[in-house]
Amino acid sequence: MTDAAGINLQLAGRVVLVTGGVRGVGAGISAVFAAQGATVVTCARRPVEGSPYEFHSCDIRDDDSVKALMDAIVAAHGRLDVVVNNAGGSPYVLAADASAKFSTKIIELNLLGALSVSTHANAVMQTQDTGGSIVNISSVSGHRPTPGTAAYGAAKAGIDNLTSTLAVEWAPKVRVNSVVVGMVETEQSELFYGDADSIAAISKNVPLGRLAKPADIGWATAFLASEAASYISGASLQVHGGGEPPHYLSTTTADIK
Repeated sequence: MTDAAGINLQLAGRVVLVTGGVRGVGAGISAVFAAQGATVVTCARRPVEGSPYEFHSCDIRDDDSVKALMDAIVAAHGRLDVVVNNAGGSPYVLAADASAKFSTKIIELNLLGALSVSTHANAVMQTQDTGGSIVNISSVSGHRPTPGTAAYGAAKAGIDNLTSTLAVEWAPKVRVNSVVVGMVETEQSELFYGDADSIAAISKNVPLGRLAKPADIGWATAFLASEAASYISGASLQVHGGGEPPHYLSTTTADIK
């Protein structure tokens, strides 16, 4: 659901950190939390001009940088209620062509960075009477073959396992969940899916008939962070429009009902 009208997840006054929250899916997540009245803090290696949210430069692969970020948030706001581990991504490189250094950096960004952010956030949240909520942005790439992004897919598979493990270790004060994201239409969609005609063709393969909008991911994330999901922890919520039908369905002559 991309329209915020009439929906109140009672997130007003919450302090929310969205890593990578200034572009693409991250910007959509930040916008939903802000529309719900939360105080949104974003971080990335480089700022985006005109962003309406509080911004901190931070490389989540650097644990000292992450610790400094958490200290700055607590110093400014006195608390941290929600963390969304959204920062990540990978360019297309076939596994046989990827250097060891490249693969290491991809895993550091998409898995170890989220672990660092989560660990420092948990240290803050455990001291709060109301605890906190961590939502990891995962991907369908961690649940199916991902040619061209092998290290990324492996890291996202790790994110979902990390989610369930931390949910056990850090309960009951901190809930930890993940959103397993499918194909999303952003300002950089053409880099991944091609031109508008290509995106339209791809959309026909999605049961709901379209790619997700960043706000669709934002709403799922905000729900998991809210009290409406107070008994949900260790879960992986699939947000992919129904998924991708198996390729054999487009070639079989069977009469499948």
